[in-house]
Amino acid sequence: MARIRPSSLRWLLAALLAGLLAACATGPRISTDADPRADFSAYRTFAFYSPLAIEREGYASLVSGRMKAAARAEMEARGYRYSESDPDLWLNINAYMEQRTDVRSIPDVDYAYYYSYRYRGYVAMPYWRDRTTVRRYTEGTMNIDLVDAERKALVWEGIAVGRVARNQDPLKRDEAIDATIRDIFMQYPHRAGAR
Repeated sequence: MARIRPSSLRWLLAALLAGLLAACATGPRISTDADPRADFSAYRTFAFYSPLAIEREGYASLVSGRMKAAARAEMEARGYRYSESDPDLWLNINAYMEQRTDVRSIPDVDYAYYYSYRYRGYVAMPYWRDRTTVRRYTEGTMNIDLVDAERKALVWEGIAVGRVARNQDPLKRDEAIDATIRDIFMQYPHRAGAR
C-alpha cells in the first residue's frame, strides 16, 4: 500500500482550502426585504431623499455622486421617472465600512522522531496541532431604501455586504460601485406601473 508523505498531504489540504475559498469569493452578499402591503404598481416616479444618508456632512462627494448616478440609472431602466417635485418613492442610499478580523484554525499534523529503546531505533510519532491564521480586512455595507413618499414608510430595502479592496484606483472603484448597485437592483422585481 502506498503511503502519502506528510508534505504531500499538506499541499493537498492547502490546495483544497484555496479552492474552497475561491469558490466563496464571488461578490457581495445581497439580501432584500419588502413590505407585503405595498402596492408597487402604483409607483411611477422617484427622487432622492434629502439629505441622503451617504451625504451626512451636507455635501456630495465623488463616491456619493457615483452611487446616485448608478441608482438613478437602475430605477430609470425599470421605467421610473425622476421627479423632484412630486415623487411616489424616496430613494435613500447608505454605505459604511468597518475593519474586520478573520481568525481561522486548521488542524495540522506533523511528525517527530523519538529514539525507542524497545525497538532500538528512531520511530516517527505523529502529533497534531492547530495552525491559526489571522487576517484583517475591510467590510463594506451598502443599503438602498425605497420609501413611500405619501405614507413615509419603507417599502423595499436592498443590502449588499462584502469585502472592500483598499487603495483602488477611481476607475475600478466606480466599476465596483456600479456592479454592487446593479446586483442589489437585480433583486428588485418591480417595474413602474406594472401590475
